[in-house]
Amino acid sequence: MKKLTILGAGCTKCNQLAEATRTAADACGIDYEIEKVTDFLKFADYGVMITPALVIDGEVKVSGKVPSVADLQNLIGKEAS
Repeated sequence: MKKLTILGAGCTKCNQLAEATRTAADACGIDYEIEKVTDFLKFADYGVMITPALVIDGEVKVSGKVPSVADLQNLIGKEAS
């Protein structure tokens, strides 16, 4: 099971990244869990200074932007193989 973590304070872009990530993961047909982290101190644990950010299985893959669903599918799909 993939662990997909969204780092963000709950702003519009953070919510957009969460929804796009869910859509991409569903399209990849994988088992996954999405966790939203809103604690600023936890962001630093990942080395993230700009949100939103996407962490896949503990590794930061995106920071400071909301990629397209297709780009997210590519990231998640590569991680699934």
